[in-house]
Amino acid sequence: MNSTEHPGTQVLVELTGSSKEDANAVFGALCTAFESDRKADEELHNGMDGRPMVWSATYDVFDVREQAAPARLTAPVTVTLQGGYRAVDRVREQLQSAFAVREEGSVSGDQEKELQLRLESGPGTSP
Repeated sequence: MNSTEHPGTQVLVELTGSSKEDANAVFGALCTAFESDRKADEELHNGMDGRPMVWSATYDVFDVREQAAPARLTAPVTVTLQGGYRAVDRVREQLQSAFAVREEGSVSGDQEKELQLRLESGPGTSP
């Protein structure tokens, strides 16, 4: 991914307090939609000693390759998005197509915003 190709279209996505399976589900959904610094089939690994993990990836949201499909989570996941206003909105739209999304908080700056979301399994996913 070349960040100079599409300035202002990069979004940093961070996941906290989730299992590696749930993190894989979220990153997999976003990799369907956008180019990323992660490979779509990249497997995440658990941390050492049961410590909480923070996983992150950067997405270029200039172009939506394919709509993210509904995905199942084993537990709610907290996601933080950081980037330009429109870029963050594009990631949120894709997350909403894959999961049930609730906004937990946001911080707005001059050119960028940070948005914290809570994700749960979306409609159309079976238990």
